[in-house]
Amino acid sequence: MMVVIVSVALMIMDYRFERVSIIRHAISTLITPVQWVSDLPASALNWGGSSIKTREQLLDENDALQVQIAVLERKLQRLVFLAAENNRLRELLNASSVVEDSVIVSEMIGVNPDPYVHEVVINKGQTDGVRVGHAVVDANGLMGQVIQVSEYTARVLLISDSSHAVPVQVNRNGLRAIVVGKGAISELELANVPDTADIRQGDLLVSSGLGGRFPAGYPVATVKRVEHDPGRPFAHVLATPSARLNQSRLVLVLFKDARKLAAAQRKSDGSKKFTDKKSDSEYEENESESESETEGERP
Repeated sequence: MMVVIVSVALMIMDYRFERVSIIRHAISTLITPVQWVSDLPASALNWGGSSIKTREQLLDENDALQVQIAVLERKLQRLVFLAAENNRLRELLNASSVVEDSVIVSEMIGVNPDPYVHEVVINKGQTDGVRVGHAVVDANGLMGQVIQVSEYTARVLLISDSSHAVPVQVNRNGLRAIVVGKGAISELELANVPDTADIRQGDLLVSSGLGGRFPAGYPVATVKRVEHDPGRPFAHVLATPSARLNQSRLVLVLFKDARKLAAAQRKSDGSKKFTDKKSDSEYEENESESESETEGERP
């Protein structure tokens, strides 16, 4: 009861006398630090709890972002691969558009692990019309020839193999020569080139078609060095393969018989065919030569 009376009295005095308001303001100012100090534990607890929660949220968000980054990087890698694959297909399509022989697109699926044997395996075989002796090219030039065929695959001997030889001619002047493999994937050699022969660094060597093994006119190599040794009858000529022997994955198999290719195409799904402009009689003649012996391989 006494408290109520005092409270009422203070209210009346606060209403009537301004001095009481001044006193109250002063007292409030004095006790503010005390109130602030008394609130410190509760504020600290609240701040600590929110900080811990925020840190956990940041860690969770960081983990989620790391996962997203990994997923996006994987997608980016795939897109880079697909872009490169698209470029290779475009190059191959451009190459096939200037090829008059019938061709079929094939993919390299294996490489001989022996460093002294330059052979690859492609995913086209007898069911696709591939035969021993068929030439193989990529978007840049001649790669080699088929030396063994199974039902669905074929083995290709690259022009860089030490047992391989290709009749060529200098595109600039028609000078004929033989390009032989050295067992080095990036270097070929011209055999028995007379020291006085008109051949220079930078000359393009194309297949001559002699021997009937390789079609004429396909880029084989570019001369990179010509060395003349006084007293020797032959120059030492080295060349760089036109084909990307250690890079190309998509290749073209050149057919000499368009009718066999067409028959194989009807049995094989996903193969691309291009019509040859030669006559049937010429195909039969070339095919009989192809099956007689493998002239592209050196003994």
